[in-house]
Amino acid sequence: MNLSTRSRLSSAVLAAGLMCTATACTTNNPGGVTGGGTQAAGGSGALTVSSTDTECKVSAATAPSGNIVFSVTNDGSKVTEFYLLADDGLRIVGEVENIGPGLKRDLVVKAAPGKYFTACKPGMIGDGIRAPFTVTDSGADLAATGADKELVDTANQQYASYVKDQTEQLSAKTAQFVAAYRAGDDAKARSLYAVARTHWERIEPVAESFGDLDPKMDLREADLEPGQKWTGWHVMEKDLWPPKTGYQALTTAQRAAMADQLTADTKTLYDRTRSMTFTVDQIGNGAKSLLDEVATGKVTGEEEAWSHTDLWDFQANVDGARVAWEGLRPILKKKDAALDASIALKFSALQKLLDQHKQGDGFVTYDKLTKAQVKDLSDAVNALSEPLSKLAGAVTL
Repeated sequence: MNLSTRSRLSSAVLAAGLMCTATACTTNNPGGVTGGGTQAAGGSGALTVSSTDTECKVSAATAPSGNIVFSVTNDGSKVTEFYLLADDGLRIVGEVENIGPGLKRDLVVKAAPGKYFTACKPGMIGDGIRAPFTVTDSGADLAATGADKELVDTANQQYASYVKDQTEQLSAKTAQFVAAYRAGDDAKARSLYAVARTHWERIEPVAESFGDLDPKMDLREADLEPGQKWTGWHVMEKDLWPPKTGYQALTTAQRAAMADQLTADTKTLYDRTRSMTFTVDQIGNGAKSLLDEVATGKVTGEEEAWSHTDLWDFQANVDGARVAWEGLRPILKKKDAALDASIALKFSALQKLLDQHKQGDGFVTYDKLTKAQVKDLSDAVNALSEPLSKLAGAVTL
């Protein structure tokens, strides 16, 4: 969704001009940055952000190109998020989400010279509190060299191939789902719903990077704003698993319209991902974003409110995060073997818990889980989230 809806946006989006694939680049000095200036102190790429319920105070309005670290502290009373947006205000260069009151999170990005926006979103709703931000030309060479360049290029190429494969499968499975839904074959459509969505959820950071597409395709009813048109997966989900009372089923014509819209939007997503490229910081941030998706939507059971197929989505998000991490492992093992080992251990523990809820080719519905089982999953997600949050910084700085 875009910044006018609940944040499910991701840091793996590909902002124009951020095509550097460096891990061995010159790192901007992270030394002392203080608030109130227009330039990061001493030309530093380290900035502080204070997010309150009404303000988004960034310590500087500019930083030199290269690695930039935003240390975001939630000084307000609401859960907040922080974004670095491209000059169009839609594309996300990087983001950190689900920052509770009193907590601090770092966003690490590799930024080329250009115009951007910073944005805090207290309460995780609305357009966010935005301000212009400029990245000046530091003169630093942002390209990796030698063996590091080979590792970086391989990681970027592998992830690009993965995204293309998942969008191809998403297109094929969505076509099958839409055909059954349009034909009124509800039993078949229900059986295909979670399967098709798996391919969306695995690359959710990329899919959601398009601010115009995500609200059309994946908006939840609970996140609708006044006057906003509701389309996409969850409209059809509710129609296939309707409430017992007070629900008016969609007409044949309305079903056809929803099917046409989802088909067209899926085709647009497919087309846009054909030429996408990635940087290691985007891949690393995207892995963490997928775990945030689990924590804020899947563990709570809010994502699939009608079908209760949250565990399919849960597994897909974990799959996508694992693929991103595994692609970066050759770099991570070289830079921080202990962090790599910790991430591996936490992934294994989380997967063991998920495996306990498998049923046939899928999972039990989420409403069948006990409170204790949900808590166990939540704890495992949080345990993995902590080391995974360091991945982008480890492979970028």
